[in-house]
Amino acid sequence: MSAPRVAVLDYGSGNLRSAVRMLQRLGAQVELTDDPQTALNAAGLLVPGVGNFHECMLGLRGVDGPRIIDMRLAGSRPVLGICVGMQVMFEGSTEPSPRTQQGLGQWPGTVERLPADVVPHTGWNAVTAPQDSVLFAGVGSERFYFVHSYAALRWSLEPHGPFEVVAPTITWSEHGAAFVAAVENGPLCATQFHPEKSGDAGAQLLRNWLATL
Repeated sequence: MSAPRVAVLDYGSGNLRSAVRMLQRLGAQVELTDDPQTALNAAGLLVPGVGNFHECMLGLRGVDGPRIIDMRLAGSRPVLGICVGMQVMFEGSTEPSPRTQQGLGQWPGTVERLPADVVPHTGWNAVTAPQDSVLFAGVGSERFYFVHSYAALRWSLEPHGPFEVVAPTITWSEHGAAFVAAVENGPLCATQFHPEKSGDAGAQLLRNWLATL
């Protein structure tokens, strides 16, 4: 089987190179790109993210990121968000910024500051992954590396009404309060932690994602 082609979206976020290196180490064909067509055509799209939510959204808009992500998801083409790349999938954030931006709105809810004595939350932390998780297969009891001050503290997208739909798979962690550590929602997946900085456990999680492409 040929190596999957993965585009890492280059919109000015800071953890690009480490993500590219890890994916290459796992055997993927990786291209760091800000070209919309390249990002649309790849088997998988990785959306990284470091820093302020609103600045990341401005960067995404600068490379047509919202449209790229919308088009990929409309065609069931896999997207993986990492750290702030996960946060921007929500409707907004309470993080201060002189240039406030709305999030992508793929999921309802607002990202909020962690209610902990020590913020940012930096270091290794355990997660609670459902047994049917694809991303966490084989690493559900491992620790992953977090660097963040904001997170989704609640999850509100649940099946309702007359239609039967598959509920997203939600993985949780805790720092001051429970927060969403990862989401698996059809073609859209995301992690609040940095798998590319999480050693063997993070490598296995990315390997699991690559296997879905």
